Amino acid sequence: MIDTDWRRDRIGSAHRGENPTVMRRLDAGFAAIGDRQFLPGYSVLLTDDPAVTRLSDLPRPRRIAYLTDTERLAEAVERACARLDPAFRRVNIEILGNTDPYLHAHVWPRYDWEPADLVRLPVWLYGEEHWRGERHALAPRHDALRAAIGEELDLLAGREAAGPAE
Repeated sequence: MIDTDWRRDRIGSAHRGENPTVMRRLDAGFAAIGDRQFLPGYSVLLTDDPAVTRLSDLPRPRRIAYLTDTERLAEAVERACARLDPAFRRVNIEILGNTDPYLHAHVWPRYDWEPADLVRLPVWLYGEEHWRGERHALAPRHDALRAAIGEELDLLAGREAAGPAE
């Protein structure tokens, strides 16, 4: 039997065009919207090589490309979330690798409407109800946000292609 669950092979399914969370292919990875959206706009940069388990596995030019892609995704999330929610505050960027073995960077938007006891703490301290169930699962209601992040990624790519501003 063929396994059709893209979650079991996020990177392979991204290469095959079967990962529905992928927003854009970048230079060194895939910009994907997160499965959980309790902080709307949460995104992940997946490496394009599932054998890469940490940043130091990459040769320096690929490492720089990956970090540049991470920065681009973070800026796109920041711009889209700030445009769509006046309570947007900032983004947090993390490369952890404690659960999934492949290199990936988390981009977490943070908001003024978050609970006072959590807004200044790592997102990992949010309760179990935020990480499971359907309430915060990625759904069609997130399509506009996903499109906005994708548009910002395209604008940033165009700006980089144009070179430095004069």
